[in-house]
Amino acid sequence: MQTQHTIQKLLTQLNTVIVGKPAQVQHCLTCLLAGGHLLIEDVPGVGKTTLSHALARTLGLQFARVQFTADLMPSDLTGVSVYEREQQAFVFHPGPVFTQVLLADEINRASPKTQSALLEAMEEKQVTVEGATRPLPQPFFVIATQNPLDQLGTYALPESQLDRFLMRISLGYPDQAAEFQLLAGQGHRDIANQLPALTSAVELKFLQQEVTSVRASDALIHYVQALIAATRSGKWFVQGLSPRAGIGLIRAAKAQALIQGRDYVAPDDVQAILPQTTAHRLVPISTSGRSAVEQVRAMMDSVALQ
Repeated sequence: MQTQHTIQKLLTQLNTVIVGKPAQVQHCLTCLLAGGHLLIEDVPGVGKTTLSHALARTLGLQFARVQFTADLMPSDLTGVSVYEREQQAFVFHPGPVFTQVLLADEINRASPKTQSALLEAMEEKQVTVEGATRPLPQPFFVIATQNPLDQLGTYALPESQLDRFLMRISLGYPDQAAEFQLLAGQGHRDIANQLPALTSAVELKFLQQEVTSVRASDALIHYVQALIAATRSGKWFVQGLSPRAGIGLIRAAKAQALIQGRDYVAPDDVQAILPQTTAHRLVPISTSGRSAVEQVRAMMDSVALQ
């Protein structure tokens, strides 16, 4: 009961900042409870950065924001050693990646070389600079925002980078009622800056442990295997999902089940988060005429429950 009370408090507070997007807000929390990294893709100005800041404030975690630009260098993220005369030695100055929640704002406006600087951090929770490996604070989350690729000055994220994100979501434009609230009320970014912390790093770790204790039956795992096999059949996508993607899918489904108040994963949990956890890893076959999300949903409808 305490877990459900905490989760509902988190969702309620986040929904006061991002109005009219309860499904997207829940997906964000699902991703972070599952210990994954989140990619938010949409046009500028729909609240991507505000949502990221609100998540960090609500979870009570250290927060750092980096604006990705074409001239951003890898050392601007990871840090650099500087010679200090007083100590007569090079001293490492940590970059903004040494935080608990890193907002990589407009990540696809940086060059692929700079984007690759995040690969080790996202996968291994550590950074190697000048031959020395340094652990990152725990927990460590990357929340990246991305603009559509048809906008000027954007680079496509490499497949290896996309695969490090557990989920990708899109906020979209608000509905008429929500937009009226935005236009008539206080700026929601100002509200995000004033949010109280509802949890701490210790409490968040406990919630993540609760996620791992959620049961996934053999039948449920067989259903997930059938979905993964469908992505590899060549009928729907150019290439299928990797085992790492399958593990992430199960983990996200467990977090979804916990948010729904259950200690076991149901097929509905898998279906609820399947497009968000897989579409950014998949390329539909050329004859599909669908987006990746639409293709995932069509594939899901064709796979029978086990």
